[in-house]
Amino acid sequence: MEIILTDIPDIKIIEPRVFGDSRGYFFESFSDREFREKVCNTTFVQDNESMSCYGVVRGLHYQRAPHCQSKLVRCVKGRVLDVAVDIRLGSPTFGQHVAVELSAENHRCLFIPRGFAHGFAVLSDEAIFQYKCDNYYAPDCEGGIAWDDPALGIDWQLPAADVILSAKDTGRCTLAAAPHDFDISTPLY
Repeated sequence: MEIILTDIPDIKIIEPRVFGDSRGYFFESFSDREFREKVCNTTFVQDNESMSCYGVVRGLHYQRAPHCQSKLVRCVKGRVLDVAVDIRLGSPTFGQHVAVELSAENHRCLFIPRGFAHGFAVLSDEAIFQYKCDNYYAPDCEGGIAWDDPALGIDWQLPAADVILSAKDTGRCTLAAAPHDFDISTPLY
């Protein structure tokens, strides 16, 4: 796997080695040993999958302590714009984001450590999205930020009229109004 650095050093793009021939292709989608050597030493305990149609925006989500989560995400069908926002008070990149297109064609993964809000927008007719988490989902620790917070300046690559949100994501507050549950001392994983 190749690690591609982003403008926020803690967020990493992971590009697998893909071996293709006339039959199709093969690649390792995850290697614990290689991930620990090249990215970080964490243990993933839960795998999730979602299917969404064009225009769906899921996020921006995070979990508070003691159930904070790091995530390793990828799109196995279709295309998404994946976004991670630094929400750690005192971080030199607080309020900044990384946006990466993940698709079935590019096979890329994105590693999002704890202390970041995460979301994605579906750019294709349909997308199947998978993610590994290093902590279990805990509804009582769930948090979120408005996907369209103008202070974040995220270009979701969708017309606002096409955006489809869950009821929960419709009522999210801005980063400035959100409780600040993370700071620069928050362990990343």
